[in-house]
Amino acid sequence: MSSLAKAISVAILMGAAGQSVAAINGAAVDRAHAAIRQNPTAIRASAADAFTARSVSVDADGTEHVRMDRTYRGLRVIGGDMVVHSRGGVMKSASLTLAKPINVGVTPGLSADDAIVAAGVQFGTQFNAVPTTSLVVFAGRNNPKLAYDVVYAGMTKEGTPQRLHYFVDALNGEILATDSAVKTGTLPGDRYGTGTPPSPPVLTPATGTGNSLFAGTQPLGTAWNASRRLFELKDLTRGSTHIKDLGNGYRLEAGTLVVDADNKWGNGAMSDRVSTGVDAAYGFAKTWDYYKSNFGREGIRGDGAGAWGGIHYFINYVNAFWSDECFCMAFGDGDGTSIRPLVTIDIIGHEVSHGVTASTAGLIYSGESGGLNEATSDIFGAMIEYYANNAKQPPNYVIGEQIFVNQAWNKNIRTMFKPYLDKISPDCYPNDANPAGGGNRTPAAWAGLDVHYNSGVANHFFYLLAEGAVVPAGYEAGTPANLGPSDLVCNGNTGLAGIGRDAAQQIWYRALTTYFTSTTNYAAARVATLQAAEDLFGAGSPQVTAVADAWNAVSVL
Repeated sequence: MSSLAKAISVAILMGAAGQSVAAINGAAVDRAHAAIRQNPTAIRASAADAFTARSVSVDADGTEHVRMDRTYRGLRVIGGDMVVHSRGGVMKSASLTLAKPINVGVTPGLSADDAIVAAGVQFGTQFNAVPTTSLVVFAGRNNPKLAYDVVYAGMTKEGTPQRLHYFVDALNGEILATDSAVKTGTLPGDRYGTGTPPSPPVLTPATGTGNSLFAGTQPLGTAWNASRRLFELKDLTRGSTHIKDLGNGYRLEAGTLVVDADNKWGNGAMSDRVSTGVDAAYGFAKTWDYYKSNFGREGIRGDGAGAWGGIHYFINYVNAFWSDECFCMAFGDGDGTSIRPLVTIDIIGHEVSHGVTASTAGLIYSGESGGLNEATSDIFGAMIEYYANNAKQPPNYVIGEQIFVNQAWNKNIRTMFKPYLDKISPDCYPNDANPAGGGNRTPAAWAGLDVHYNSGVANHFFYLLAEGAVVPAGYEAGTPANLGPSDLVCNGNTGLAGIGRDAAQQIWYRALTTYFTSTTNYAAARVATLQAAEDLFGAGSPQVTAVADAWNAVSVL
């Protein structure tokens, strides 16, 4: 863990003075509830609100940050979550996006079946489970509304499992917003049929040698199973993170744990199915180490538990995904012609970081909050690649370039320094008066962008914050991209200087884990990162100024 991270946060590990972690948690939560009662206006409270603590973190100076979920007359409030910041029992501030106290009726004007039909028009017919509904208050817009949370599960045409939440206005059937997750079944190998379950296997840590597709030859954390007399691709030193072969099927529950007799894994080519698993295990390990080393975070949820990865998902699947429901990631093999397996370290870091976002801010996966969710994964995916610093996978701010069989400057998933190189993602936040910058849009057109594209503005911000208006090698004037410093900023500030990756990633992580909430938008992200920079480096510091300058340079004012 960096000295910077140690200085700002000791999380909940402050039990040395005799208090248990649970006691500290309970006391901090009690103080947060007291702060809410004393400051109802600041947290937009109504008499019908109730609050439940989700997590607690404590800074070295004793400042407590309690993340709370809200209900209204017993209904979940989507977008009503917040973080209460206090010290010594005195509330300092609250991070939330709710604009005003909730005052809505809780009697719907249409039935649950009508809401299912309204959502089904958008989802289509490819669902594989009976849709479910629950009444909620949707507060993701300025005016909270009674809504149905309608959940459809199915699969896209390309083979990605879907679990979509449609928030349907309970009075008129309007689709207010959507959110996306992934539906999975029981974890494979965790349950047995009839009879007495076998005893748990005796596992001991081991170190194997892996020959990967992308990362070269790497040491791997493995486990010796004394019961089966086999090595398992399971890292006992990193929360039992492990790899399963999904057999090119689409059912995550059908995977098989990858095992080996001699602890030598893969041959560096697709002719050995385990080579892909080596990349997956390597990527998981580096992601675990990155979060622990830089932020003191032990595992994706911060609880020391490892995830699992499923290789060889579906047939010719050109994608990868993270699912909070199975606490796992699945990797496609590509199309067999132009796209290779999606197991490069930046892609793995990207997808696994969705788990970090889900366990902290919980950014809803639509609109600007969805774009910030995607950008967070791109940011940490790139930073994990820099952390690994593997000559076989040279670190950069380009996402997914290695999966292309025929590599070129413009073959990648995204470019953080100039999002509009894909001819879709805007470089800059739009406005009606001056929608300047490559690919920028009016606010009306911006509202309809997919989260993978509106994420470009935050990616662009982070690059400028870390590196400044400096064109990366291979994209400068005279190359096919032919970029100059003026192409990297939206306001003409070509003298913009970066503060370095370490400081930039600390600022983004603190903003995510301490100030972002489920419906944080770009304006709120600016406020949150400025506050994070002030926490870390002090009010009026060059880093605070740099955060403001970087947001200005992408037109988030």
